[in-house]
Amino acid sequence: MRGTHGIRFDGTRFWVLHRRREFGPFDYEWSKDFAGVEFMYRDQKFGEYCSAEEIFADLKQFSLPMRVVEVSSLTIGMIMYGVLNGLPEALWKELLRQRLDESGFERFNFQEEGPERLTG
Repeated sequence: MRGTHGIRFDGTRFWVLHRRREFGPFDYEWSKDFAGVEFMYRDQKFGEYCSAEEIFADLKQFSLPMRVVEVSSLTIGMIMYGVLNGLPEALWKELLRQRLDESGFERFNFQEEGPERLTG
């Protein structure tokens, strides 16, 4: 997918394209005790989900553009919602699309899974 803005998915990982620059991969992994989920950016932990009442995420150390932080936060949040509620991928992606559109991020199109970079 070419363009200036988008989200590329590959398994549990995703990348955000903003102004023709790709950021990622963002990912998640279950904690060692399977009691929570750790959020990762370029294999470095930036947050975790312990329960619906206890979620932490801080991407400040990576100096990402605010739009990338917003889009990646919505994306990782919707992935977690889908995983924790047993939703099929197509459904949580549809819900993510709706949430992105409602939040003013209509230009962030999806690229389905695959190794090709968004920038070509």
